[in-house]
Order: sequence, then structure tokens, then C-alpha cells
Amino acid sequence: MAVAGCSGTGTAPGKGGGSSAGGSPSSAPGGSDAKPASGDVLPGMVGVEAARAQLAALKVAAPGTMAGYSRAKFTHWAEQGNKCDTREVVLKRDGTDVKQDSECKAVSGTWKSLYDGVVVTEASKMDIDHIVPLAEGWRSGAAGWDAARRKAFANDLTHPQLLSVSAASNRSKGDQSPDLWQPPDKASWCQYGRAWTTVKSTYGLTVTEAEKKMLATMLDSCAG
Repeated sequence: MAVAGCSGTGTAPGKGGGSSAGGSPSSAPGGSDAKPASGDVLPGMVGVEAARAQLAALKVAAPGTMAGYSRAKFTHWAEQGNKCDTREVVLKRDGTDVKQDSECKAVSGTWKSLYDGVVVTEASKMDIDHIVPLAEGWRSGAAGWDAARRKAFANDLTHPQLLSVSAASNRSKGDQSPDLWQPPDKASWCQYGRAWTTVKSTYGLTVTEAEKKMLATMLDSCAG
């Protein structure tokens, strides 16, 4: 069921994410200046109690069909200005001492992958993960969206949807939901569960019973 993870380069194929017709984010990609809150590595995160409320409100439904799905229907990576695309913006945001060339490509820096704790010093070995994969989004509501909304979902820099992670962890995840794949480093479960829940809530996507149960388990791992 797993597919290749989100691209490690600006052009390599990646995993995917999607969103449903029910959310209300803007139709344009999120702002490139969003910064994670203290203690989190993703922007737009909510606290555990707010995440529990979001999770309780999510509609439970069986996965939809993959009929008609194509990653090309989720345009990425979008241009973000100053010769930068979404991938380069996320690499800059998530890394330490990231240096970029005149074309905005990261040429040096250090990244720590949330999922497995791996430290990487070559940008080409990092993937940009869609927290909620494009294919998973398609199955849970994005099949009914227009092209602008899919592009916004695939390039969302405001909500906790995009994260720099090791290529190995991202490709292990593929397009699987939390009941089928969990980050190997359990210390990341609190952030991952909150991020996934917030993205699905923001975009009005559905969850399965098994997915909802695992998300609750992940939220239970949050301290306090």
C-alpha cells in the first residue's frame, strides 16, 4: 500500500497529501514566514486539548476510492518568491545554519529528522513530507476539490502539513495513515498526532475508526 515518500529534491516524485472540500484555508499556498512555536518543529500547531477537540469533531468514514488519483493533480512545489519553491522554504525553516545559493537551493546545513532522530548534513538526503499524504487526502475528501485547493494543500506553509525528514523514514511511511505507520521514534508521536489531526481538521478531511483510535493514542503520549 505504501508509495514513495515526498520528494527529496524539487523534482523527484514524492508521497502526497490531500484535503477535503470541507475545510476553509485560503486557496493560495500558505505564507512563507510561518514559524513553529517553541517546543514544536512544525508551524500552526495546537495544544493537546485543542487537538483532542479537533479529533472528536472529525467525521468518521470508510476510505474513498483512489479512482482518478494522480500526484499531478496536487501541484508542487509552488514558487514562493525570490527564486524559492516550497521545498527550499521548508528546508530553510527546518534546518540549522542553512546556506542557500543564488537559486535558493540549500547547499549546506544540518537537519534533524523528527520521525527517527537521524541527523543529516546534505539537503539532498532530506525529503519534504506531507504529514497527511496526498493520496491519503484524496481518499478522505480531496478527490472532490478543485486544482487551487489541492495546490494549497500540497504547499501549505501555515498549517503543520510540511516537514523535512530523512528520506528513509518518509519512504517507509509512504501514503499510510497513523494506524498503519507510526514514526519509529515514539518521542515524536505527540507532535505527529497533533499535526495530523490539525491538518485533517483544517481541510475537513475524514478519518477511519482505526485512524482515529491511533491518533488518540498518539495524543495520549503528550506530556501533561
